[in-house]
Amino acid sequence: MSHIAAFDAAFSRCPLVAILRGVKPDEVEEIGEVLVSAGFTLIEVPMNSPEPLDSIARLARRFAGRAQIGAGTVLTEAQVAAVEAAGGTMIISPNANLKVIAASAARGLVSLPGIFTMSEAFAALETGATALKLFPAEAASPNVLKAMRAVLPKDARVLPVGGIAPDTMAPWRAAGAPGFGLGSALYKPGMTAEQVGANARAFIAALAD
Repeated sequence: MSHIAAFDAAFSRCPLVAILRGVKPDEVEEIGEVLVSAGFTLIEVPMNSPEPLDSIARLARRFAGRAQIGAGTVLTEAQVAAVEAAGGTMIISPNANLKVIAASAARGLVSLPGIFTMSEAFAALETGATALKLFPAEAASPNVLKAMRAVLPKDARVLPVGGIAPDTMAPWRAAGAPGFGLGSALYKPGMTAEQVGANARAFIAALAD
C-alpha cells in the first residue's frame, strides 16, 4: 500500500491529527500508546520538538500498521528527506512552501501544507498536496472554511488547525471540515500519558456526536 493510500485509510478511521509539539523521545512511545488506544491513527511530531527525528523513528517502529507517523513544522526539502529516513510518512507544514510540497509528492509522502488564502490552497493542490491545513484556525472561522469549500475541488480536504477543542469542533464540521489537527488541547509538554489519554478520549467522543 502506498503512503497516500495508508493515510487515506487511517484518515477514514479517525480524521484527527495528534500534534505532539515539545514531546521528548523518552516519553513519546507511552504517549503514542494512549493515543492509539483511544482510536487515533495520525500522529505528528513537530520538528521544533527535542530530537524530533528520534521520536518519529520510535513511533514509526512501534506503531507500524497501526498509525501513520509524520513531522510537523517541516520547512525545507532537506527536512523532508530526513523525516523519510526516520520512517515518517506525513510532511506537515505551517506554510505553503511549494518546494517542500513538491519534494514530498515526488517521494510519495503525504503532504499537508498550511494555507490561509485561496491562492495558497490552489497552488498547494496543484503542486501535489494530499490535504490542506487551515492555519491558524483561530484567525479564521467556519464561515471562511465554508466559502473556501464552495470553490475548492469537492474532494479537497481542509483541516482546521489551531485552537481546536472538543467543544469547538461542531461548527467547523458543519462548514465542511472533514478532520482536524489537535495541539495544546490534546497535548502540552509536561502532561502525563494519563492526561493525554483523557484528552484524546474527549476528542474522539466529540467527533462521534
